[in-house]
Amino acid sequence: MIGLASISLVLISSVVIGVWGVRAARSTPDFLVASRRIVPGWNALAIAGEYVSAASVLGLAGLLVKNGVGAMWYAVGFTGGYVLVAALVAGPMRRSGAYTVPDFAEYRLGSPRLRRMCGLVVLVIMLLYLIPQFKAAGVVLELVSGIPYWVGVVGAGLVVASTIAVGGMRAATYVQAFHYMVKLAFIAVPALFLIFLAGPARRAAAINPAEVDAEWMRPLLDLDGSGHPVLATVSVLVATTLGAMGLPHVVMRFHTVAGARAARRVAVGVIVLLGGFYLFPIVYGLLGRVVAPNPAETDIVTVLVPGEIAPGAVGAVLTALVAAGAFAAFLSTSSGLLLALAGGLSHDLFGGSLPRLRLGVAAGTGLAVALALPAAGVDINVLVGWAFAVAASTFCPLLALGIWWRGLTATGATVGLLIGAGASTGAALASVFIDLEPGVVSILLSQPALWTVPMAFTAMILASRPSEIPEWADEAVLRLHLPTRSRKSVDAREETD
Repeated sequence: MIGLASISLVLISSVVIGVWGVRAARSTPDFLVASRRIVPGWNALAIAGEYVSAASVLGLAGLLVKNGVGAMWYAVGFTGGYVLVAALVAGPMRRSGAYTVPDFAEYRLGSPRLRRMCGLVVLVIMLLYLIPQFKAAGVVLELVSGIPYWVGVVGAGLVVASTIAVGGMRAATYVQAFHYMVKLAFIAVPALFLIFLAGPARRAAAINPAEVDAEWMRPLLDLDGSGHPVLATVSVLVATTLGAMGLPHVVMRFHTVAGARAARRVAVGVIVLLGGFYLFPIVYGLLGRVVAPNPAETDIVTVLVPGEIAPGAVGAVLTALVAAGAFAAFLSTSSGLLLALAGGLSHDLFGGSLPRLRLGVAAGTGLAVALALPAAGVDINVLVGWAFAVAASTFCPLLALGIWWRGLTATGATVGLLIGAGASTGAALASVFIDLEPGVVSILLSQPALWTVPMAFTAMILASRPSEIPEWADEAVLRLHLPTRSRKSVDAREETD
């Protein structure tokens, strides 16, 4: 009951804050980017709250228990991706004036058809990311309260969809910033207590740490005992770092601030916030290896550890806090994902008005909930890994080349998107339906970004025909890199001449 009460408190607080934020959601800019009026500090907290998903709070600890210390490289990749975002994407994307990645594609390459294709890719990435969030909500509620899994999934979907449909980006920003602080407090404080209690608890219970063997302590990631830890580690890093550049809900966030300089400040702030947070899921994974090395489901290790180390009232309170933090992770991430999904469904595919955007939130939630119900047995990080692989293989090359290479054309971008999306999703599906022995092939299918990203970049470059480069390409690229004041000076000189 303590766990359900803590989750209910987080839920009620989130709704109150979201309603307070619903003051100006009367147009498409209000709904999608909060009319570009979010200050950098709040935006950085909101992005960190949105980015620290159920895969981070629950999945990362489970991966540590299952695959060893090398799973820490996931945290490195998740955080390191924002270094690339800050250096290559944040400022130019904000200067483009586009609300979404499909918006940017049409602005840069002048192709409505490419915009619609990008909208479909957004749907694929967002659904792959949303399903594990709803699964996490159902699993946590079932564990702490006994509520059936499907009730938790459906109920969580209704709560998030109603908040976002009413308030849009402004409401989501305040809620997500609040959720980051809740997650940091409710995950970090119990972790510090558990570190202190773990020694005496282990001695009292005579826990045998023999399971912590040399292979588990290997500093590289050996996926499913494949025997190729270097290949597996590099594959994961490519997917997580480059995937962060292409996540639609991440890119959308940089349009909620006033200018490019503020967007870069936000990205740097996010790096600091993420670096601090990711220390603590690692703690739960390390403790879980000792006190709960073989749980029935690795995704609940984080919630199991407090009760294993401190049985009784103290453990119950710590478990309640951790469960509330995990639920906050679901709420904040799913809010941002639903906004991006609504943009893909209505704004990018059907030229959405505000009512269509709200309808898109409802439709996207219904689809994600329907897919999450049969996904109870799928590891959270598997689906999130697919989302990162698809983003790295599609929008990462589109943004990198579109921002930094004037020679990219609509034909090249189209070919690259088709190849990148097809190869990454095909490889992921093959890794599920084909029973392969652990080895090089299984790694390259389950973590395909290592070869699908270079393939997509190459396809975009080779298929971009010089004869198709429009006359305004130089001006479009210049606008992405030239500060606003400099652009006004150039425009003024051109008018004088």
